[in-house]
Amino acid sequence: MYRYDEVDHRIVRERVAQFRDQTRRFLAGELSEDEFRPLRLMNGLYVQRHAPMLRVAIPYGHLRSGQLRKLADIARRYDKGYGHFTTRQNIQFNWPELSRVPDILEELAEVEMHAIQTSGNCVRNTTTDAFAGVASDELLDPRPYCEIIRQWSTLHPEFAFLPRKFKIAVSGSVEDRAASMVHDIGLHVIRNGDGEVGFKVIVGGGLGRTPMVGEVVRAFLPTRHLLTYLDAVLRVYNRFGRRDNKYKARIKILVKAMTVEGFAAKVEDEWLHLKDGPATLRDEDVAHFASFFVDPAYQPLSANPPAFVAAQAEDKAFARWVERNTRLHKQPGYRSVVLSLKKTGVPPGDISAEQMDAAADWADRFGFGELRVAHEQNLVLPDVAESDLYALWQQARLQGMATPNIGLLTDIISCPGGDFCSLANARSIPVAEAIQRTFDDMDYLYDLGEIACNFSGCMNACGHHHIGNIGILGVDKNGEEWYQITLGGSQGSHTAIGKVIGPSFAQADVPAAFQRIMQVYVQRRQPGEPFIDAVRRLGFEPFKESVYAQSH
Repeated sequence: MYRYDEVDHRIVRERVAQFRDQTRRFLAGELSEDEFRPLRLMNGLYVQRHAPMLRVAIPYGHLRSGQLRKLADIARRYDKGYGHFTTRQNIQFNWPELSRVPDILEELAEVEMHAIQTSGNCVRNTTTDAFAGVASDELLDPRPYCEIIRQWSTLHPEFAFLPRKFKIAVSGSVEDRAASMVHDIGLHVIRNGDGEVGFKVIVGGGLGRTPMVGEVVRAFLPTRHLLTYLDAVLRVYNRFGRRDNKYKARIKILVKAMTVEGFAAKVEDEWLHLKDGPATLRDEDVAHFASFFVDPAYQPLSANPPAFVAAQAEDKAFARWVERNTRLHKQPGYRSVVLSLKKTGVPPGDISAEQMDAAADWADRFGFGELRVAHEQNLVLPDVAESDLYALWQQARLQGMATPNIGLLTDIISCPGGDFCSLANARSIPVAEAIQRTFDDMDYLYDLGEIACNFSGCMNACGHHHIGNIGILGVDKNGEEWYQITLGGSQGSHTAIGKVIGPSFAQADVPAAFQRIMQVYVQRRQPGEPFIDAVRRLGFEPFKESVYAQSH
């Protein structure tokens, strides 16, 4: 993992000191709310429904065990004993006192963490695959390039006040596990015909009020040109992006208005002034950042050791957990483990201080002191020997972090919704729990197979509902909470935006609507056919007819 140098430490310390004085002046009445708002947003501080919310950056989802312990300590002493992982691989604290936020930021700085650029109209936290560096289908480890982008974009004076927030995702594997097609910029690692590794550059994706799948603006970009080309894209956006209407200010609107060909031509013209300039990446630059992401000291192990195989044969629950919550590793004898934060009765993505401490201990005992935050709002232990999986599973069960539902219907991605967010139209937590309770039979859940369910409390789409195989959107109808259901969304190589199946549902009717959707799938699926494939083959009408015929 990347470690701060003295420049990094100084920047973060200075930012903490600045914000401490800004907070003091606001509380003393020397700054108005309008004057304080942009200052707090630059430091990740929102005003939510009940209290301030502090969003802490976790660059590309990477955490050291000591950092997670610090987050646990902050949750205990400054919050209500828990945090919430987001789809941008960050963590949010929902109950800090405003006067104590500078103290939190000062403590975060001690473990090389901060909240800079987790809000505001700037380049936000760059995200990537939670299995980066260990995935068996990886073409190139994207983490050094994520760190390069992070340093390039942090406090960049040209991009501090963009027309709107800006999000970048990098995928280094054959399978896109970073949802990069629905980001302002998505970077896919590819090989050209000569075998050279570079990036396919996708621009103009995004969700929210106007969901769009990104378009390819450059089919192949050599890695050395990464920053100069990103500079060109951001400059075109900064110059031509709308600032008169925040609902039309995202780069996706600009790309659509210009057409992808017109936008790409503008970028190429701008790039002429930047290409091969000072920001061109030299081999030694890349090597420097790559040196922070070398493989740990793996042991030479054989895959599927006898005790591991025997434990699966003897314990069905363990075998089910191995099937759903572990992934094959590039190193024989190791696996990556997903610690589920989707136990029924717990808000999706929430993690207690006790669970944070336990996960940090497991990272040290069973791995190499490292963890990842997945954009699906679960935690990942990237390097666990197969011979240690049974012991880890037993401990994870005691902490409520071993629900074997990864990728299944109850592994719901969800924003905090109206229980916390002042922007939300409806609550998401109780509805997500009701769905989980409805499908709490693990045998039935396994029979249904892979189904991505995403939930957003408003059109800002923080829960990525548009790309859920089933999506839920909270809407307001005459001051009451209602819920739209979409079908057919997906991420990855076949990214698609889901479509609304019909009128919205009252909160109490959502679980029953899900049951009817599943009934149609079970009755009409072909042998071995996943849910999303059945939806594409059958179309929406059979599901719509079943849901609304029985609800009226």
